[in-house]
Parts: sequence; C-alpha cells; structure tokens
Amino acid sequence: MKKELTKAEEQIMQAIWKVEKGFAKDILAELDDPKPAYNTVLTVIRVLVQKGFVKFKTYGKSNEYYPTISKETYSLQRVQALKKRFFNNSNAQFLSFFMKENKLDLNDLNDMLLELNEDDND
Repeated sequence: MKKELTKAEEQIMQAIWKVEKGFAKDILAELDDPKPAYNTVLTVIRVLVQKGFVKFKTYGKSNEYYPTISKETYSLQRVQALKKRFFNNSNAQFLSFFMKENKLDLNDLNDMLLELNEDDND
C-alpha cells in the first residue's frame, strides 16, 4: 500500500484527480480559495511524485502531472486501514459504528442494500 497522504497532499491530489492530467496552473485552478501559493503547489506535487502518487511528462520546461492511483483505490485503501486499525478488521463493527454515529436506522441500511443490489445489476 502506498503511504498515507497529509492534509496538504490530499488537497492537491483531489485537484489532480479532478483534472486527471494537467500542469501546475491547472491543478492550482481546481483548488478552493484561499488558494496556496504556486510554489507551494509545486513543492507538494514534488513530494507526491517522490511518494509515487503522481507521475509527470515533460514538455519543454513544463511538466504535465497525472495520478498513479485512482481516487477510488486510495479511498478504499484508507477505509480498509481505518477498519483494520480501529475495528479489528470487522465489517460488522465498522458498519455498526458508522450507523450509530450517523444515527442511521434499519430503513437506511435497507436503502443502502437496495442501492448496492442495483449497482451489482448494472
């Protein structure tokens, strides 16, 4: 599994996932206000490249960046790590906690199951 992202790295990765492939200015444009400085974005991107989350292709003096991991894959890895760390890797404990904390009832769970079944049938 790749390393976990810091808050700043995750913010930049969210923008990279949105643009899918882009230059630093494109990534900066996707960030919410107040935007970090351009050089800060470049520094964080450099760290993401070192960590293996991002690769780039060079065109003259400019680099076009793209993710090496999808948002869905990263999200799944983080949820699985959370489940393992806090819920003894138990789906039942994880779901029970999620339902209690979000005040979900069995009707909500049934709706989720119906939605999952619809996804499986697509």
